[in-house]
Amino acid sequence: MNAGMMMMAQAAAPQGVMGMGGMLIPMVLVFGIFYFMMIRPQQRKEKDRLRMISELRAGQKVIFAGGLIGTITEARDATFLVEIAPRVSVEVARAAVSRVLKDGEAATLDEAK
Repeated sequence: MNAGMMMMAQAAAPQGVMGMGGMLIPMVLVFGIFYFMMIRPQQRKEKDRLRMISELRAGQKVIFAGGLIGTITEARDATFLVEIAPRVSVEVARAAVSRVLKDGEAATLDEAK
């Protein structure tokens, strides 16, 4: 009986290895789908946002992540000096820019994404 158990264990070994390879392929496919559906578009969106921030100049009206809306009066290395009311300026980090408002465009909460 001991020999019978050994034969069963040896017969089961190749099946276990095959099972591991059989599981690896679907996992790689799921990761590939996840990458192309989630990660890659997010990287592209972030790249576009960083390009938009680097192109900002004085005189442009912007919305910041905290909801602050103002006009850039001075662009510095890591920050912007933004006028939020007549003669009221604040310094805001460049990374906080959410989007640029076009000329004559009104800002609403729904649009600030």
